Amino acid sequence: MCAEYYMAFDLGAESGRAMLGSLADDKIRLTELHRFPSRLICSQYNLHWDVYYLFEEIRQVLEKIRRQGLRLNSLGIDTWGVDFGLIDKRGQILGLPFCYRDKTFPRAAEDYLREFSGEKLYQLTGIQFMPFNTIFQLYALQEENPVWLELADQMLFMPDLLNFLLTGIKATDLTIASTSQLLSPFSRQWLPQLLERMGVPSQLLPEINQPGQILGRLSPWLVEDGLPDVQVVQVAGHDTASAVAAVPAERDSWLYISSGTWSLIGVELPEPVINARSFQANFTNESGLGKTIRFLKNVTGLWLLQQCRKTWSQREELTYEQLAEMADKARPFELFLDPDAAEFLNPGNMVEAITDYARRTGQAIPSEPGAMTRAILESLALKYRLVMEDLEDLTGQNFKVIHIIGGGSKNALLNQFTAEATGKLVLAGPEEATAVGNILIQAMAAGQLDDRQELRKIVRQSFEIKEFRPRSVEIWEKALAEFKARLADAGTNNPA
Repeated sequence: MCAEYYMAFDLGAESGRAMLGSLADDKIRLTELHRFPSRLICSQYNLHWDVYYLFEEIRQVLEKIRRQGLRLNSLGIDTWGVDFGLIDKRGQILGLPFCYRDKTFPRAAEDYLREFSGEKLYQLTGIQFMPFNTIFQLYALQEENPVWLELADQMLFMPDLLNFLLTGIKATDLTIASTSQLLSPFSRQWLPQLLERMGVPSQLLPEINQPGQILGRLSPWLVEDGLPDVQVVQVAGHDTASAVAAVPAERDSWLYISSGTWSLIGVELPEPVINARSFQANFTNESGLGKTIRFLKNVTGLWLLQQCRKTWSQREELTYEQLAEMADKARPFELFLDPDAAEFLNPGNMVEAITDYARRTGQAIPSEPGAMTRAILESLALKYRLVMEDLEDLTGQNFKVIHIIGGGSKNALLNQFTAEATGKLVLAGPEEATAVGNILIQAMAAGQLDDRQELRKIVRQSFEIKEFRPRSVEIWEKALAEFKARLADAGTNNPA
């Protein structure tokens, strides 16, 4: 297999990465060319993504590629889900895309669900209820700024918006569209009536492509401006879908945790699971590569630790490795948190929010970063256990292996805690699963790979996968019982 070069732009809520991938001798090799923070613009009332800044970062990478004389086969872009921008008839972006953490969305979701049945919406879409889902963002926009919707010709999700700036082509892919709560998981088509009943024009909904479709080439004006004449592939635009495509699994009876700012815990299925139990447990049915269903639950992940570190770093710069070492030495099970508690969604100061939570629930207040880090990681692992139990109940499966992928797979302490809390074998890696999936889907579009099975074989052959086995099951079972009791007392046992 001769070398081919592909460029993955993997944009996350915390940072973006430009990863160069080459595929040769049945292995993928990655090189990080550029990493940059994801930039938010905060006004008095709202929180926005600076899409032009993201576009400029992509341009700079492509300029670097041209200067180096490297010939790319293609590029692909993936991002987080739900957020979108609006394009008018002239091809201009109306305003800036809202960030899903904008404080107006929870209120809009409550207003929507007072007017429309949540249960009927779930039966149609099979999507987990999060206060920032696209449908609720549109509802908020219709209430607060309907002029934008009147002027808009099309809505595009974040990867589609960047693809549009590169190519001038307006389209989405199935994986990112499925995060919106506007799509049928059965037909894989839009449900325009969901927009129309809110008074939002359904022509805003873009054309849906399958992941792995060639979208087009860079616009002539960009090539004339000095960028390489490269092909753009519509990969699995939702970063989790690209990551799940790169899970190095080879047998049945496994689930995945895509671990990062969010922890997405799920299983790959041929068909959606939509019933009263999945609705009550707040599980989602999103689309994956090859028309699979990613049946999962979205749990707040390392966001709590990221935000605590941000506060601590004002006094002392602490790395995640240092925090993990400090947590390993701290006393176990001093504080149990629900990572999905409403006060952790977007507090001004996460350390203060956790301190207030501990005080409110009558628990010990962590006195130093190591203790608070340990409480966060223990609570995450125990929350994973609860979600796993629901997954086994809803699918009738008994999972033997948990694959942890993404940036969180580097956190050996959290991986070990996950093995302890669940009693399962944990296999961690690859760290850059999203970029790997992005690149290998491009390779499928180029005809170098045939299907998901071959893609996953390449992943297994290319990366070290670390094992974590449970050692103290009885101790963690006792902790689980207390964790459940604490969540019940806090009134957050079911954050749906």
